[in-house]
Amino acid sequence: MIEITSRPARHGGIAPIGSQPIALAAGALIVILLGVGGIALWRAYSGSAPEPDRVVAARQLQARTAQASEQLVEKTKGLEVTQQESIDQLQVVQDQLQTVKRLLAAQQADTKRLSEQVSGLTEAIDGLRQSFASSHAPEASSDPAPRNRSVRTRSVHRRSARSKG
Repeated sequence: MIEITSRPARHGGIAPIGSQPIALAAGALIVILLGVGGIALWRAYSGSAPEPDRVVAARQLQARTAQASEQLVEKTKGLEVTQQESIDQLQVVQDQLQTVKRLLAAQQADTKRLSEQVSGLTEAIDGLRQSFASSHAPEASSDPAPRNRSVRTRSVHRRSARSKG
């Protein structure tokens, strides 16, 4: 069988790490203290601590954010005013358009009424001409020459006769 020995194994004359925990803790404490001391010296000689710089940067960022928010509020209010003005102008234009439509409809109705009156008058004039022509038809047979000429033709002949004579 194999014999188990209880003595610590040494490799190359170096003791294992777990064998001296006090020395290990002391070494770690020294490294930590040197690190903290180095940071303290660096802050002391650099003249500025990062915490105040961070606070100042945060305050500047808050100020910029507040300023940007105020600008957005102002621009939004300006857009609201512009939008309301546009709505008001659109309502005025719509009212004007309705007025123009009503006037156009009234004008078209007047035009239609006048057109109907003109056609009625034209028919009445044609009827009068026909009745006048039919009432003067028996007289036309006794003196055909002067009656067949239109009034305009007779007046032109009279003027030319006067200018010659």
